[in-house]
Amino acid sequence: MNLAKSTYYYHKAALAKPDSDESLKAKIAALFHEHKGRYGYRRITAMLQKDFPINHKKVQRIMQLLNLKSLVRPKKYQSYKGKAGKIAKNILKRNFKAQKPNQKWVTDVTEFKVNGEKLYLSPILDLYNQEIISYEVARNSKYELVGKMLNKALKHLKLHKKGRKKLILHSDQGWQYQMKQHQQSLKDHQVRQSISRKGNCYDNAVIENFFGILKSECFHTKKFESVDQLEKELHEYIDYYNNDRIKLKLKGLSPIEYRNQSLSL
Repeated sequence: MNLAKSTYYYHKAALAKPDSDESLKAKIAALFHEHKGRYGYRRITAMLQKDFPINHKKVQRIMQLLNLKSLVRPKKYQSYKGKAGKIAKNILKRNFKAQKPNQKWVTDVTEFKVNGEKLYLSPILDLYNQEIISYEVARNSKYELVGKMLNKALKHLKLHKKGRKKLILHSDQGWQYQMKQHQQSLKDHQVRQSISRKGNCYDNAVIENFFGILKSECFHTKKFESVDQLEKELHEYIDYYNNDRIKLKLKGLSPIEYRNQSLSL
């Protein structure tokens, strides 16, 4: 092979040495498969750093070596839009930061198709910790879908104290949010309604980003035989998203871990 003796014996000795990263490789692979391929090297690094210091570049190198690639979410998402209206102003104005829970909520409706059947998901997300605090799943997009979801969320709300800022619930201009019963329910619970401007999907970017994550990590990872199977998977994923899926913006904690930590301070 025209190899120098020194080169041959160097590589022979190197191959005979035990793999110093064997244990680390096993941990990385275990985390990757535990989260069903949803974690890239940044989140894997954050999980490992809870136990010992490690550089993200090393984790990235090992994942490439093991051919562990995180799922790629769709870059474009178009939310369901109803007839444009002027029933409420855009109070949120893309200020997606909240200092406490139950200050700013966002909501929307997304559609899934399985074997010619449709399934709709309507969640409410708290901008404080990105937690899905309420959601409803249905075979049609009638108002009951949004109404039931809203009622579940409002049950968790305490009455606002005098002088305290009211909770904001932001949505797009979907027809469900323009219905009088929806508006009245918000008024009865002292919730301020905020609505995106026409044609401005970025006004509700956080909930659309959640739909992108959900579809790339749950819906597009397997072939569903029925909407019943998909519905079961959605329930499991949202529980996983709230309780186990860490977010780097939340200091490497899951939404509920972040909320519980802040409440204990």
